[in-house]
Amino acid sequence: MPVLVPVARWSRWVDNFERSHGPTSYDVTDGALQGAAEDGSTFVARLPFAASYAGPATADGLAAAVTVPEDWGVLLVRKGGFAMARLAGTTQGESKTGQRHVQGRTKAGGQSQQRFARRRDNQARQAYEAAADHAARILGSLHGPVVTGGDRGAVEEVLEDPRLRGVSVVPPWLAVPDPRRSVLDQAVADATSLQVEVVNA
Repeated sequence: MPVLVPVARWSRWVDNFERSHGPTSYDVTDGALQGAAEDGSTFVARLPFAASYAGPATADGLAAAVTVPEDWGVLLVRKGGFAMARLAGTTQGESKTGQRHVQGRTKAGGQSQQRFARRRDNQARQAYEAAADHAARILGSLHGPVVTGGDRGAVEEVLEDPRLRGVSVVPPWLAVPDPRRSVLDQAVADATSLQVEVVNA
């Protein structure tokens, strides 16, 4: 999993990397900034929204290249709820969060366990249908990308709705708890962050 570094903290992150690992040389490869430190540690930093970087091989150059789309969205889905928002740059427009009760697992066996599993599946399906309805309204006409997170199976279920066929999903994948307003706000910030993969020597 990449480390998500907000642009405002990028310079400090690079300073800390160099302080820990020694003088670092930089290169631009495959649309990303690569750093190689004296001790053999490396990192690869990518722009948000799957953008390709082709600027100078400097940390400042990468930060300056970050742009936020004029029309994009965030979609978070888990069995216990969903959250989504449509954004214009960094300004949040329409959003929706919702919680659904989906029963936990039971230790009972036999027929009661099968009934319980069916009820659980039905509750989850209803939750995904509700999420898809809101997503179609808020994100269905998007021109830009969508960053997703939560439970992969749940997100895939929602995106299978024909009304969301045109949605373009970009990294990073956001591992989030049951979506609430605060979780959605953090996901929006994470979606605009640099994605950094570090290999320590």
